[in-house]
Amino acid sequence: MRLTYRYLDLRRTQMQRNLVLRHKITQAIRNYLDGEQFVEIETPILTKSTPEGARDYLVPSRVNPGCFYALPQSPQQYKQLCMVAGLDRYFQIARCFRDEDLRADRQPEFTQVDLEMSFLTAEDIYALIDGLLANVMEASGHPRPALPLPRMPYSEAMNRYGSDKPDTRFGMLLTDLSDLFVGTQFKVFATVVGQGGVVKAINAKGLAGASQGTIDGWTTTAKEAGLGGLAYIRVQPDGTWKSPIVKFFSDTEKAGLQERLDMQPGDLVLFAADKADVANVALGRLRLLVAEEAKAIPENTFAFTWVTDFPLFERNAEGGLTSVNHPFTAPHPEDVRLVESDPLKARALAYDIILNGVELGGGSIRIHDADLQARAFRALGLSEEKITTMFGHMLDAFKFGAPPHGGLALGLDRVVMLMVGAESIRDVLAFPKTQKAMDLMMNAPDKVDARQLRDIWIQLDLPPEEPKA
Repeated sequence: MRLTYRYLDLRRTQMQRNLVLRHKITQAIRNYLDGEQFVEIETPILTKSTPEGARDYLVPSRVNPGCFYALPQSPQQYKQLCMVAGLDRYFQIARCFRDEDLRADRQPEFTQVDLEMSFLTAEDIYALIDGLLANVMEASGHPRPALPLPRMPYSEAMNRYGSDKPDTRFGMLLTDLSDLFVGTQFKVFATVVGQGGVVKAINAKGLAGASQGTIDGWTTTAKEAGLGGLAYIRVQPDGTWKSPIVKFFSDTEKAGLQERLDMQPGDLVLFAADKADVANVALGRLRLLVAEEAKAIPENTFAFTWVTDFPLFERNAEGGLTSVNHPFTAPHPEDVRLVESDPLKARALAYDIILNGVELGGGSIRIHDADLQARAFRALGLSEEKITTMFGHMLDAFKFGAPPHGGLALGLDRVVMLMVGAESIRDVLAFPKTQKAMDLMMNAPDKVDARQLRDIWIQLDLPPEEPKA
């Protein structure tokens, strides 16, 4: 109802405050970047479809039958070409489009603060964005954070928080217990450790009294993340442990658990035993649910964290390689040799900025050498023909001399959402869409007549409509 009559919804004081604050934040960003000698440059909305991680929105061309533009998922290639052109400090408040499933913090069209710099290091990016976010906080009426903002490598984020978007406002960190259970009598743990997996746990402080229904819900979450099940120990008020697995533990194992997890009366310990990536992700999801249940997440707190040193590649669902960031991300200099020989071990010069467990944005130092860029494309399984067709313009440009460069994009909608304390980015957009990408006020998308389709060389072949009940 609110979205259907959005023009009435926007009369509400809170909605108008949100949009006014969005304006102030945007102005603060523009003023800051102008002061840092950046130039605002607009890049095309009608562009070329290239693989960048999500489905493109396609636009058919009337004057080029059978050909399509794509709406940009980001201005990535254009801003890198600005660096080749000698426009060494570019930014844009850029409209971007991705045809993907929606969530509370995601829309089919969104706005990002897009920037790129030449002759820089990652340290330059950190310092620049630290200052920008401090100005955003001030413009939003919040205290400026202490600078520099904290940082942690990707490996630490995954091992301790179970997420590459760590919420650092509270503890309940993941604890590795694998060494305690080498040769244990508990066969489940023994098998996992023997096969090179891990046994990890979190101490849900004060939640020993959680209902069985609540724990069953957490078990479902763990299974959805790939675990076979969820083991747990309740620490009773008298300090005794209640769990069917305790009887298998030796005194040494119990003492180790007590010491590492600081188990106190009223605590609930949740275990994950599996491959490291599965156990980390499962416990990372449980950590957030447990903290919410325990009301352990402080309100009106802003905890920024840089996550650095991401992997360069990962496996996709089909077993091939895909870029963790995008295919223009530079590998660590010492890992260049791994791009072809052992790509999954190659680290990226990539970084994300996180606030309260939400990714505000991310970026990287880019590849600026045509040969290395072609090698990265080949590692992703692209043929020479596809490389030329999709990215020939980039490789040609690099041959004329490209400076070392890098950048970052911040999700403006997410930034404003967190600054105003909204639960959805729909509350900081004037005219948002639903989770089915519908504009209920304008009734878009909608059907068009046959003549419009003929003009753009489109003929529909739709499944028959089901009869209405």
